[in-house]
Order: sequence, then structure tokens, then C-alpha cells
Amino acid sequence: MQFDIKGMDKALLQKLYLALLKPRMIEEKMLVLLRQGKISKWFSGIGQEAIAVGATLALEADEYIMPMHRNLGVFTAREVPFEKLFLQWQGHQEGFSKGRERSFHFGTNAHHICGMISHLGPQLAIADGIALAHKLKKENKVSLAFSGDGATSEGDFHEALNVAAVWGLPVIFIVENNGYGLSTPSDEQFICKQIADKAIGYGMKGITIDGNNIVEVYQQIAEARAYCIREQKPILVECMTFRMRGHEEASGVKYVPKELFELWAKKDPLQNFEDFLVKKKIITSSDIESYRAAIQAEIEAGIAVGFSKTDTLVSTEAELADIYAPFDNQAIAPSTAQVSEKKMIQAISEALDQSMQRHPNLILMGQDIAAYGGAFKVTEGFVTQFGKQRVRNTPICESAIVGAALGLSLEGIKSVVEMQFADFVSVGFNQIVNNLAKINYRWGQNADVVIRMPTGAGVGAGPFHSQSNEAWFTHVPGLKVVYPSNPVDAKGLLMAAIADPNPVLFFEHKALYRSISADVPDEYYQIPMGKAKLVNEGEDACIITYGMGVIWAQQYQQNHPEVAISILDLRSLAPLDNDAISEVVKATGKVCILHEDNLTGGIGGEISAWISEHCFAYLDAPIMRCASLDTPIPFNLALEKQYLANSRLEATMQKLLNY
Repeated sequence: MQFDIKGMDKALLQKLYLALLKPRMIEEKMLVLLRQGKISKWFSGIGQEAIAVGATLALEADEYIMPMHRNLGVFTAREVPFEKLFLQWQGHQEGFSKGRERSFHFGTNAHHICGMISHLGPQLAIADGIALAHKLKKENKVSLAFSGDGATSEGDFHEALNVAAVWGLPVIFIVENNGYGLSTPSDEQFICKQIADKAIGYGMKGITIDGNNIVEVYQQIAEARAYCIREQKPILVECMTFRMRGHEEASGVKYVPKELFELWAKKDPLQNFEDFLVKKKIITSSDIESYRAAIQAEIEAGIAVGFSKTDTLVSTEAELADIYAPFDNQAIAPSTAQVSEKKMIQAISEALDQSMQRHPNLILMGQDIAAYGGAFKVTEGFVTQFGKQRVRNTPICESAIVGAALGLSLEGIKSVVEMQFADFVSVGFNQIVNNLAKINYRWGQNADVVIRMPTGAGVGAGPFHSQSNEAWFTHVPGLKVVYPSNPVDAKGLLMAAIADPNPVLFFEHKALYRSISADVPDEYYQIPMGKAKLVNEGEDACIITYGMGVIWAQQYQQNHPEVAISILDLRSLAPLDNDAISEVVKATGKVCILHEDNLTGGIGGEISAWISEHCFAYLDAPIMRCASLDTPIPFNLALEKQYLANSRLEATMQKLLNY
């Protein structure tokens, strides 16, 4: 192995060696503890440490890195205390994630490291968002994201690289090509000669380097950093390497030919660099002994602390408290009493406009939202008012855009992502339910993201443009789900959602965009999320509903003046206003839960269960649910009418009232 150290002084070379030695020694100790049954699991990076170490040291300390589970060298090179790392690996409360995550599934903003999730690929899009933040702030910085050769088969890899290239983002994408995705060899993962060859398809630069050569990695990543900043472009760096252990220790290595181990053992990044430095008299045998003794002492001290800690204290209150980042969810009244008649789509547009003025750090992203104004013209004229940097057309890369929104949040930038149709959110589902929803609970990082979801049927748009899929998200802790029924609520709730530092799914019924209007305050105001509204009061029965269901319930009341119906507009589905639900149930004794979503698995089932548990004594009849059919949404208008819940509302209410 050849080391070109031109321009590198003795201090730097010693620093590289120490940074390379430390993760190796930690790993060797962890493998001993694993065999002793003192730790439960370990993903070894032995043999490929030079990539993580060299790349980390080539960056500035305040530039974010998105590591993977084999990148211990990132954490040690960023001088994360070993004691804290060990507590994390042990799942202890004093670890970075309070015992809620294992191994390297955590982040630390103090060290500018963003924690990974097990799904391969989503980290790459977060790097896009961080780089976009640098670009918007005119900072000469990069972000760096790791992936393995197996992860390059994921759609997230394509989306992240495509977005970075299209937007000209200073991102370094590192692929650690160790020849295997778990046990699947690279030639069964991709057919191109080198992964770096994929870069040309995105119009970006790609290089292949020796990932076991710490000097080459350091120099090439330093050059890549300079290139990304100078050119404001991304780069793909393929690092050729080999892992000397299994995917994780329990998986073994039977699938790897023996000769490969023999070949790559000769390319050991630590031993080769150590031999070189000794030969060049940059370090001595005595230096090595001293370095090893110091690192070993740190390891043993950290382990002793870790094993001396008492068991984690279990607190339900503490667990629930960390689901969301703190937010003062209070009403904000408009500064004047001035109102004007607005359709729902106008109210939503005005909410975005006034939020953009109120929050200079707010970015809007979505397909066709700039000059075109979005699929429903909600943002028409915005690009002229706020510019292309803040009102951004996106490629059709839903997962990458949601991930980029999370990356923006790491840098203190808010974002609103528009899905053309709520149906299309399925393509970004993983980012929402596993990254956005869980990140505050995992390591205290908020996800300041609102995702606007044009939803609902009644417009003859068929099964892929009409779904009411809100129940997909009400099941996921960490998400807030809002679904207004009128222009006043739509404006006030959207502005509250944008102010909230937590991820919010904001559903907007397409059929209500231009069909209803109301006197809406002209100035900025906020309606607290999680607070239902009693829109009609009666004692005979109640309809608990939201969105289009409120309109249907009001129509029913108008058609049946002989019946006094209470109508409770939930407005927010997560969190639910259980107090308001309890009050209306107690006041009427008869309950119909109405929603456009399918019956099975809809939120109506959850509300019904809650009422049964907490308000059973006040019921005068079984709880009735009125929902849409358990079928996809048909295109034909007659079939769609039959599908929708309101076609069964009359019969459901008659049954309830006659009970």
C-alpha cells in the first residue's frame, strides 16, 4: 500500500494514526465483551475504519455527518466520549437516546452527527436538506452521508442523488463498497463496473478510491469538500474496502470465500499505515505502546462506569413527554377584527403567505408549486413574492423531499411540503413514520415539518387521487394529524401547524377548496391543535366527525329539523380532544362517528373504543360508525356516491335515534 504524504506534516499523520487506532481497539474490546455475553449485539467495521476516520477528519467539526452502523470512526474522530458511547450501546438511560435505541441509531447535535435508522438510504436525503440550508445561508460548508453498496439499490439512493444534483447541493455521498449487502455479493446488487459510474446518470462527479488507505481517503475527501463548496455541486465517492467480520457477529461469514479474507488481510488499513509510519520514523514502537495504553485506559474506564450504572428508571410520564418537542399550543388572536369572505383554498393560501412573512426561515417545497402554483393553485404568485429559494419546485422524489425537510430542521429551518395528492404520500411513508415521527423521542431532535395533504373523494378522481388516508398516520406516535372542515379553521390551524416544531400531517379536502366560504380574519392568528369544536348543539344524539364529515352532518341536521343533533368537529385527529368527546357523549347518550375514510381501520374505531372504555355509563345506545365502503374508491360517479359514507348516514342515524 502506497501513502502519498506530500504536504502532510508529522502532527497530522500522527493524528490520523491515533484516530484510526482508537475505533479498532474499541471494536476488539467489544467483541470480547460480546463473547462473554456482557453486550448483546455488535456491527463490526474492522477492516474499513479508514473511511469513517479519514472522511470525518477531512471535514470541519461543525459540518454534519450521516453515518451508518459500521462507522464507529465517525464518533471517535468527533471525540464523542467513550463512556457515553458505551452507555448508549448498553441501552442505558444516560446514553444519547435514553435507552430507546441501540448501537449507532442516535445523533448528537453537539458533535454534528445525525443518527441513522435501520432502513438503508433515508440518511442521504437528510444530507440534502442540511446542504440546502448551507446554500440558503450562504455558508461554505458541506454535509456528508454514508451508505453501503447494498443501499445503492434503494430508491432513496436515487432520489437523494437526483435532488442533490438538480438543486446543486454541496453534499459528499460516500459509498463503502465492501463487496456485500449483508450476504448478497455486489454483482447481485448492481451490474455496473463501479458504483461511482452511477454518478454520470445524475450529471454529477463520481470517483473511486482505496477505502483502506487512510491518507488517500483523507486527501480525496478534503478535495471533494473543496470541490463541493467551490462548484456548489454534489459528489459521489466510492470507497473500495472489505469487512473482516460478518454483517453482525451472529450472522457469520460462511458465505465469503476464504481467499478474500486472505487478500484483504494484507490490506488492513491500520497495520499498513502503522508499518509505514514506523518505517518513516514518524512514530516509534514506544509511541505505539503509549498510544495503546492511553486508549486502553480510556476504554476500561468507560466500561467500568457503564457496568456500574444502576438499571434504567422506568417512567411512563417521561416516555410520553418526549414524543413531541415542546410547543406552546395556545390560541393567538388576530390583531384586528377585520374579516373578509374567503374560500377554503384562499384561506390556506393566506395562511402560507402570512406564515412566510412571520417566519423568515420557512421554506415551501413541492411538485409544481413555484411558477405553476401547485396542482390546486394554492401557492400561485408565491415565487414572485418570496423567490425560488423559498418556494421550491421539487423533482418527483417524495421520499427525498421529506428527508430534505428533516435535514432543514436540523439547521433550524422550517418547511412545508406539498403532496400533489395525499395518495402520493405513500412514496414518502418511511421518512414520515420512521424518521420524522420518531426523531425527537430517539435523541431530542425536532422535525419542524408540515406536510400538506390534498385529500378526499367526491370529485370523480378515482382510486389514486381520492383517498382519505389520515388513519395511516394517527397510529404513529410523534406525528400530529390535522383535518379542518372550513376556511376559518383551515387558516388558523395551518398557521399553528407551521409554528409548531413537530411534524404535522395537514389534510385539506379537495372538494371543499372552492365549494365553501366563510368570513375569515384577515390578520395572522392560530387555532390550537388538539382542540375540537362543537359546531351544533342538540340533545337527541351526536355526530363526531371531521373534514367533509362536518358538512355531511350539517346537511343532515338541515334536512331533519325535527331532530336536535350535536355535531363535534374534531379538527385534530392526533392528538384527539378526548375531553370534548366525553362532554358531547355525556350530553346526548347516542353517538354516531362519521368519517370519509374506510370503515375498517378508520379512526372511528379508535374513538368508539375510547368512548366504550371511558363513557360507557352514559350511553343510551350502541355506538354507530358511518364510514365509506371497504373498497378502493371507484371512478364512476354513481359508484363513488355509493362508496362514500354520506350515502349511509340517513340509515345510520335512523337506527341510532330509534334505538
